[in-house]
Amino acid sequence: MTEPMITQLRPMPEDWQRALAVVAHPDDLEYGCSAAVAAWTDQGREIAYVLASRGEAGIDTLEPAACGPLREREQRASAAVVGVSVVEFLNHKDGVIEYGTALRRDIAAAIRRHRPELVITLNHRDTWGGVAWNTPDHVAVGRATLDAAGDAGNRWIFPELIEQGLEPWNGVRWVAVAGSSSPTHAVDATPGLERAVRSLLEHRSYIEALTDKDPETYVRDFLTGNAAATGERFGGRPAVSFEVFGR
Repeated sequence: MTEPMITQLRPMPEDWQRALAVVAHPDDLEYGCSAAVAAWTDQGREIAYVLASRGEAGIDTLEPAACGPLREREQRASAAVVGVSVVEFLNHKDGVIEYGTALRRDIAAAIRRHRPELVITLNHRDTWGGVAWNTPDHVAVGRATLDAAGDAGNRWIFPELIEQGLEPWNGVRWVAVAGSSSPTHAVDATPGLERAVRSLLEHRSYIEALTDKDPETYVRDFLTGNAAATGERFGGRPAVSFEVFGR
């Protein structure tokens, strides 16, 4: 009996200059794809981050009023490690982010402001590979981002955005979903992996509340393990995978 063939991942599209990453919480991008972001900013590409919430409900021992500003500071420091200086927050409430027109409008507005060719988000499906349940926030923001990529280009959807000076942007060519169980493409993680480790470590308050392990050991094991596993489908190189939807 022959072994099943492993489907190889394709390289990500390269003919773009601006990207916008939209996720639910601080740390989502650092767990998901910051090694790729580091490699892209090294190449001179422009990447901005938009977060639906400040992650204020993420640390059980810390009241949201104190947790939100702390996690915002950690996110800005984390983004800077991988060359991202623009970090925006949409002020949706952590833990109860709702998929709907309000979220789609906010993300469409961000897309019109930043005018990216590539939009990045996180797994929008119910589970992580069928073995762990995803959070409602991830599902809502991922799905809304996929929809908002189209909303941003249609002047008759959210016409109030035009009144705010945000003209339609129909230049999104791809939406890339990090953390997908059905990836299609990948990026070599080697140039950005060490910075990805340092970037995730900037979320120290969250990590120390999450695990009893040494934070650096935990972060390094998680990121290098995932990159190595993805690399088995990308020529043996450590890699970050995406499910890419063309537009």
